[in-house]
Amino acid sequence: MKVEFAPLNIQPARRLQTVAVLQWVLKYLLLGPMSIGITVMLIIHSYSFLYIPYLMWLYFDWHTPERGGRRSSWIKNWTLWKHFKDYFPIHLIKTQDLDPSHNYIFGFHPHGIMAVGAFGNFSVNYSDFKDLFPGFTSYLHVLPLWFWCPVFREYVLSVGLVSVSKKSVSYMVSKEGGGNISVIVLGGAKESLDAHPGKFTLFIHQRKGFVKTALTHGASLVPVVSFGENELFKQTDNPEGSWIRTVQNKLQKIMGFALPLFHARGVFQYNFGLMPYRKAIHTVVGRPIPVRQTLNPTQEQIEELHQTYMEELRKLFEEHKGKYGIPEHETLVLK
Repeated sequence: MKVEFAPLNIQPARRLQTVAVLQWVLKYLLLGPMSIGITVMLIIHSYSFLYIPYLMWLYFDWHTPERGGRRSSWIKNWTLWKHFKDYFPIHLIKTQDLDPSHNYIFGFHPHGIMAVGAFGNFSVNYSDFKDLFPGFTSYLHVLPLWFWCPVFREYVLSVGLVSVSKKSVSYMVSKEGGGNISVIVLGGAKESLDAHPGKFTLFIHQRKGFVKTALTHGASLVPVVSFGENELFKQTDNPEGSWIRTVQNKLQKIMGFALPLFHARGVFQYNFGLMPYRKAIHTVVGRPIPVRQTLNPTQEQIEELHQTYMEELRKLFEEHKGKYGIPEHETLVLK
């Protein structure tokens, strides 16, 4: 295979975009495990003056990810994130105005490999979110294990990420006065194993906790489809029933997160690496589904609203797929 190298005369802006995405990928893949490893080494080698104060802080701060987090405007406004957005580029599209006196749950689809569109649009401050949804604050919910990584959790909190636990989501959408949007990548780790270019497979049939939370607190539901999310990486073939998928499913059940085998391009060549491809992402926010508060929803009410949500999700995909180069015959596969 002939290696295709990146040209030397690339514009400085594109180089900055590459650096911005590279640092994000490295943080995503490496810094969490590294922070745990460093902490263990400090304990083994008895650097108590370093780890004891931090572990004390961790004890008192443990529930912050479930109570709205601790975002830093300075970090969320880093110019680095502008270059991150422009690398792909990432776009946010609104289909209908929302009432800022209400709280909402955005169901984000698909997960892709790294949920790039969710982070770029709803976490840092260089998307069009504030212009499109004035009066709102978005909270991107992620796996609680991100907050189990010492020191790295402080960075995760600073960019506005919060836990996806039931307690955390309930805290956000029960706030009086409205104006809060909980963004949940509903397919989660399991869905990342179906993130193949040209495929639109969503893991949604068993995801009903968000519906119960919406009913309990009267939060409106909004489907969100991020076109282009699955085009950023190529994943090793892992059809259901294959030995690769069997191992991945078992590891996902044990660890709580998936291990997709993926690649894309490199920094200095375009054939192989962990840098995502430069593919445009168009994140389309659909119409809100009004939800009447029901403190103790029945299973029948949960099923009915869940079905309504899936129907609206299909409609959103069908209405907009043609705008983003998706063939007419392609449809969502809901698992």
